Amino acid sequence: MSTVIDCKSVYKIFGSNADKLLQDSAGKVDAKKFQEAGCIVGVNNASFTVNKGEMLVVMGLSGSGKSTLLRCISRLTEVTSGEVFIDGENISQMNSKQLIELRRDKMGMVFQNFALLPHKSVIENIAFPLQVKGVSTEQSMQKALEMVELVGLKGRENYFPRELSGGQQQRVGIARSLAVEPDVWFLDEPFSALDPLIRKEMQDEFLRLQGVLNKTIMFVTHDFDEALRLADRIAIMKDGIIEQLDTPANIVLNPATEYVRKFTEEVPREKVLKIESIMDPIDSSITDTIKISKDELVEKEAEKILNSSVPLIVIDPKTNVIVGSINSQKVIKVLFGDSK
Repeated sequence: MSTVIDCKSVYKIFGSNADKLLQDSAGKVDAKKFQEAGCIVGVNNASFTVNKGEMLVVMGLSGSGKSTLLRCISRLTEVTSGEVFIDGENISQMNSKQLIELRRDKMGMVFQNFALLPHKSVIENIAFPLQVKGVSTEQSMQKALEMVELVGLKGRENYFPRELSGGQQQRVGIARSLAVEPDVWFLDEPFSALDPLIRKEMQDEFLRLQGVLNKTIMFVTHDFDEALRLADRIAIMKDGIIEQLDTPANIVLNPATEYVRKFTEEVPREKVLKIESIMDPIDSSITDTIKISKDELVEKEAEKILNSSVPLIVIDPKTNVIVGSINSQKVIKVLFGDSK
């Protein structure tokens, strides 16, 4: 699997003497001491990779450094020290022209503030970044129409932002960022301003889009339930430090620090355990025709399994090949006792 984002020992310290303090500390940053010296630690020695088609969700409480990290990776904020590579290119060394081209050709960005142009219709808003790139009006409008359909806004392409709900406006923002066909997608709290019902709808929509487009994504949120629903891997941040970066299941079941343990202790295991992690080997005696995917969460399939008097067949959804079986006792252990 190819690496798209490679973050190497990135620090972001805010303050006039940040460079000297970081140099004197030899990379051993104490946030409290730096604050006493008039500096704020935004990101503290972040190193990680994101693979092609992967969704890494960065989460933490307010002030943890998650948005600062995203801005460093996209170079909206200059790092104090460290390097960031996108598709093998060191973006820290790019000049303004190269950076503009990278953002225009490879990056898509969606933020909490939709920033739609109020005097332009839905389709005009979506077509706008394409026209900035020099795409003809006819071609940009055609592409914008495709995006309108992709995000479920067909029939509203001539509406203006003021005529749309918050969820619909956010769909326009997502469509606009997708229109330029970015390889890498950065999203900073894109659903946090939406009410809970619309937020869940947008999460469902986002998962559907990712299933179709398979983008490389960094997604920032403060909502752990949202992270669990969306992430391939989760990075939990505190005081600029990545406390743990792992799969949702490992973060909940095997917390690396006391902070992560406290952060995740109330999460029901069925929300993070996939069928694959608790299934039995293939049982050739099973004749039941009900099949479930190895990639589904136990929470989603629990009722179906518990209501069956016989074990169910587990398949790999990509190949439709039988890979195991699962019975009600396994689910009961996850819900009420040891999952081993």
